[in-house]
Amino acid sequence: MAGGNLNRMMYMSKNPLFLVPVVLFFMASLCYADIYKYTDPEGVIHLTNVPTEPDVPYVLVMKEKRVIFQLKGDIALYDDLIARASEKYRVDSALVKAIIKTESNFNHRAVSPVGARGLMQLMPSTAASLQVKDSFHPETNIDGGVRYIRYLMNLFNGNLPLVLAAYNAGENAVIRHNNRIPPYPETQIYVKRVLNYFDGYNKRNGAP
Repeated sequence: MAGGNLNRMMYMSKNPLFLVPVVLFFMASLCYADIYKYTDPEGVIHLTNVPTEPDVPYVLVMKEKRVIFQLKGDIALYDDLIARASEKYRVDSALVKAIIKTESNFNHRAVSPVGARGLMQLMPSTAASLQVKDSFHPETNIDGGVRYIRYLMNLFNGNLPLVLAAYNAGENAVIRHNNRIPPYPETQIYVKRVLNYFDGYNKRNGAP
C-alpha cells in the first residue's frame, strides 16, 4: 500500500468480560486485520491492529485470514507498461512485478480496506502528490507507483527492505524508527513477501 498509514484502534475496559463482544464486533467490521490485546497496570484492556510499542506484552486474540498468492497468473498483460516505467525511473522490472503481485495480484480494479487503489495500491493522497488522476488506469498507476519507488530508493539510499517498508507503512514510519523496518507485523510480513516474489521473478527471468 503506497504511502499507507496503518489503522489503529483501542478499547478500554476494566472488566475483562467486555472483551468477548468487542472482539466479535471487530471480527465483523475489521476482518482484514490481526487484533492484539494488552492490559495496562491499571487493568485497562487495549485492543489494536497495529502493535507499535515494542515493550508492551501484546497477545494475539484474532488472526486475519490471509491469502498467500502463488507466483502464477497472467502478468504479460502489463509487461510493456512495467518495462517502460522501470526503464524510465531506473527500477528493476522484477521488483515492480513483485510489488504489484503483493499489492493487488495484478487486479487493476483492486481497492484495499483503507482506500488504496489499483495495481500498485496507491493511497489517494499519494496518487494526488504524484499527479495520478485515475489510480484504476494501469499505465498511470504503474508510472506513479514506480516513480514513488524511485523517490523512496533515493530517500533510503537504495536500501530495498527500507524502501518496501516505506511503501507499505509510509516513509515517516521508517524515519520515526531510526531508518529501520517498523515493528508492525503487517509491514514485516509485507517486506518478506515482496522480497520472495522479487527473487522468484528474477529466477524466472534468468537472473543469477
